[in-house]
Amino acid sequence: MKKILLLSALFFAAVSVQAQVTFRPGVRGGLNIANISGTDLDAKADFYIGAFGALKLSRFYTLQPEATYSRQGGKGDVSLYDYNTGNYNRQNIDLSLQYISLSALSKFTLSDSFNVHVGPTFDIITSSGRYTYNDVDLGVTAGVGYTLTMGLTIEARVKKGFVEAVDTYYYNDGDDYYYNGNTGTNLVFSLGVSYSFDVKGASK
Repeated sequence: MKKILLLSALFFAAVSVQAQVTFRPGVRGGLNIANISGTDLDAKADFYIGAFGALKLSRFYTLQPEATYSRQGGKGDVSLYDYNTGNYNRQNIDLSLQYISLSALSKFTLSDSFNVHVGPTFDIITSSGRYTYNDVDLGVTAGVGYTLTMGLTIEARVKKGFVEAVDTYYYNDGDDYYYNGNTGTNLVFSLGVSYSFDVKGASK
């Protein structure tokens, strides 16, 4: 009898969990404020646009894979190394790094409107500027979201890359700055909106 009751409880628990699982596709886009750490480059404003699938596994937890086209980089008056002369020449540049960013975010719903999310990212470069060091980037993304009554969600995020994006040797004044462990990694602050579409049987 106890075994029957236990099996029944497990069955109804599984049915309850399954009933909460929903999937909602969506789109997102907005503004990037990007920079390259370990360089003289200033922040650069550009945009991102992408799509996602929100797999809601419980009332409080959603797994959200994303694919995003993200324009990053930096700009400013910096010293660039000249191979021909062996000297540094001061130049004004606008460095554009364009990525396809793949993310797997864990979204934690704290209320009907507010959530926090965090997860790893893997970026593949599609277009780059002078002295790009790597064609891929690994990083982490964290942010917050606030859902409005019309279904739009306002999102604020920060993404920190861990792989050297540009060779900082060519973007400083030629001292031992580069050799002290400073690397040209991506740092991106984002502000934008997202919208998820209704799917039959799904709920917010």
